Amino acid sequence: MKFKHLWATATLLGASAVTAQNAAPPFRIVSTNQAFWRLDDAVRAVGAHTDTILIAPGTYHECATQHDGQISFKATVPGGAVFDGQICEGKAALVLHGHGARVDGLVFENMRVPDGNGAGIRLETGNLTVVNSLFRNSEEGILSADDPSATVVIDHSTFAGLGRCDRGLSCAHAIYFGNVASLTVTHSRFERGQGGHYVKSRAAHNVLTDNSFDDSHGHTTNYMVDLCAGSVGQVTGNMFVQGKDKENHSALITVAAEERLHRSAGLVISGNRASQAPGADWPTVFVADWSHEPLRIGTNTLSARIKPFEQR
Repeated sequence: MKFKHLWATATLLGASAVTAQNAAPPFRIVSTNQAFWRLDDAVRAVGAHTDTILIAPGTYHECATQHDGQISFKATVPGGAVFDGQICEGKAALVLHGHGARVDGLVFENMRVPDGNGAGIRLETGNLTVVNSLFRNSEEGILSADDPSATVVIDHSTFAGLGRCDRGLSCAHAIYFGNVASLTVTHSRFERGQGGHYVKSRAAHNVLTDNSFDDSHGHTTNYMVDLCAGSVGQVTGNMFVQGKDKENHSALITVAAEERLHRSAGLVISGNRASQAPGADWPTVFVADWSHEPLRIGTNTLSARIKPFEQR
């Protein structure tokens, strides 16, 4: 598995934010070549159309809300455009109410709100594709509302230092998708969770392939993958390391733990590797199933104290 890591690029280029923003407007619409000083102004200029907004290197303390159209938010230098801490609608740096969006090469960090769900991206409606992006040190990486027609694709992205379960509020997670049509996550890395789950999804169809889930430096975390409403699809070719600082260490992957909204018959879980970090020496379960439907559990390489399957 190969992962693109953006920490170094983002750190080096973040210092140039003031210079970049003083030199020329940093947000440019491709089709019209219009440039703007504020991202939200560029989004409003796209309106109901389909277009790409190019984002120059820099650290930006601002946010934007997409109300219509289909927009691609693309860093001119992958990892060079950092959105730090600013929230729109009390939700996220990017709040998406349009027909579709693509996020390419951006960094989101330090997102926090009073209800504990501060995110880099909040998907309200439409399809979403995220590639080559980094979400770090926030309450949530990506959070969505319910949109049963929406498809979500995440590829070659990193989610680090996300999640929380404190203040008597509902937990936040590295990524949490509501009742969407499908979620596909490939070639991505999840690490250093700060509570909640790494992937929580109510999607009807989930594909998680060739990802890395490294909980060895996690803090009070829960499941690696929580397909909490049931799911078809596949969880294949992933690497899991369960850490020692867990709020819930009973399982790594769960199916229909909260409700049976979707069918789960035929869900494939195969070709994965799972181990426990030093100090995480308790017995646990790789797949815990509440659906009581015929899952297709194939061959997975598990360390000694990880039981392959348990029905609950």
